[in-house]
Amino acid sequence: MFKVHVVDAANGAAYREQLDQYFQLRHQIYVGERGWQALQRPDGREIDAFDTPDATHLLGISAAGQVVAGSRLVPSLKPHLMSEVFPQLVSGRVQRGQDIFEWTRFFVARHLREPGRSCQAAGIIYCGLLELCLQRQISNLTIVCEDYWFERFASIGWQPKRLGLSTESDGTSIVGIMVDISPAALATTRQIYRISGPVLCDDARIKTVA
Repeated sequence: MFKVHVVDAANGAAYREQLDQYFQLRHQIYVGERGWQALQRPDGREIDAFDTPDATHLLGISAAGQVVAGSRLVPSLKPHLMSEVFPQLVSGRVQRGQDIFEWTRFFVARHLREPGRSCQAAGIIYCGLLELCLQRQISNLTIVCEDYWFERFASIGWQPKRLGLSTESDGTSIVGIMVDISPAALATTRQIYRISGPVLCDDARIKTVA
């Protein structure tokens, strides 16, 4: 269906066009579809305070070169959504560590979604995320998300843990979660989404950062 490309400060210049598509899609989905008006920008690109050189973007890019899905990782040792905007979701201190990253801005383009179920395109991004985390020795992800994601993560073997009480934001119940990264979680996710092997692209533009 598509491969997942890892884009960061080391190779971002080679993905300039795809990053522009990615930020436009984020705006279409988070502002246009979900109504998050606080994120609206006149240029039609959803770019926030955490899209810094420290961020790593996962872009689902089709054979035609179109961005059709995406996501973002931010080091927990740097400012991130949970530490700067939603620290109230954590009982105690916000989880930080060299091997802990925050996962945000996950999306799939509308034409690839499957009503009433989590689509295979979502599974590809999940698998790419897990593959990258295992490569880079990231052991945990923290996530700010709607409450219903807890059960979804549990169903695919990610062993989610609530970090505190949920809260209301824009009429939605949100929660802080931490999930475990493991080969077992990747194997379970591949099995559930019928993905037979690696989904990360080995494009020469990608430079893996240890």
